[in-house]
Amino acid sequence: MDSDVEQTIDVEVRADAGGQRLDRVLASQLPDYSRVRLQALIRAGAVRDAGGPVLDPSRKAKGGERLTIAIPAAVAAEPLGEEIALDIAFEDAFLIVLNKPAGLVVHPGNGNTTGTLVNALIAHCGDTLSGIGGVKRPGIVHRLDKETSGLLVVAKTDKAHAGLSDQFASHGLDGRLVREYIALIWGQLDMPKGSIDAHLGRSITNRTRMAVVSPIHGRHAVTHYSTEATYGGIASLLRLGLETGRTHQIRVHMAHVGHPLLGDDVYGSGFATSRSKLTPDAAEALAGLRGQALHAAVLGFEHPVTGESLRFASKPPAVLKRLIEALEKNVRKPLESDRRAS
Repeated sequence: MDSDVEQTIDVEVRADAGGQRLDRVLASQLPDYSRVRLQALIRAGAVRDAGGPVLDPSRKAKGGERLTIAIPAAVAAEPLGEEIALDIAFEDAFLIVLNKPAGLVVHPGNGNTTGTLVNALIAHCGDTLSGIGGVKRPGIVHRLDKETSGLLVVAKTDKAHAGLSDQFASHGLDGRLVREYIALIWGQLDMPKGSIDAHLGRSITNRTRMAVVSPIHGRHAVTHYSTEATYGGIASLLRLGLETGRTHQIRVHMAHVGHPLLGDDVYGSGFATSRSKLTPDAAEALAGLRGQALHAAVLGFEHPVTGESLRFASKPPAVLKRLIEALEKNVRKPLESDRRAS
């Protein structure tokens, strides 16, 4: 893995790897480095054979050939670290799992150059960040919207980053990754359980928003849901699972079926009439909510280095809990399953 000093690695390509792409072969023989990282090293001239630098990642490997790879020291992280309190659920030498509060941006960008989760992680992790792609920075493999709270896993090393990225790319279809959310939606769905299968892409009228679009112009997206409770037809509490992980997926899918999330001023701004039906306590609790009523409650994955199956659960933050309790007092309609259990 990357370190504070340049390293040299000698590699003998497996005899049975002849004819395969060099970057793919090296990634399989050097699990501490992602394939993307190795491609960058090849293009930079850091990989050499007996004839000199090898500059094409797609070059066919020769079985049994010997290569030398110069791994440069990891450069200092950009942006700079900032002392921001973190709610950590788990941490080891390879990764960190934390509860992100609503209102915290994950990654620096336009309008958010400081005060982000990445700034906080750079300061918190310090020298334990061995380098992602040659830079001492945390490896973000998935994100939560600024106003969405809940569980997030971040890699500290190239190896962990590659392993976690592979799991998130499969979206749980191989059984390793589990992601569950809780959300409050306006109204009540016709079916207590179901799935929403609708392609997502950039809105043609507002490029800052996502929208349901045709399969030709969008990416496949599936959200599974089950209703936990309903509140007099005014609102419902859902538990949701993602089969895909698209930008704003839950928010757009729920708005698409006519039941946007409470507090979502981007995709649910047309539900002022529903707000007027809330009791004063519930209306006050909703006003105190920062953004949409969405919380990443469960995160499970296979540790990318040890292979251990890890699972974490997070209770909703106080502001969301208060809103749920206010709706409970407002009126709670038990589900059919509740009636049978009683």
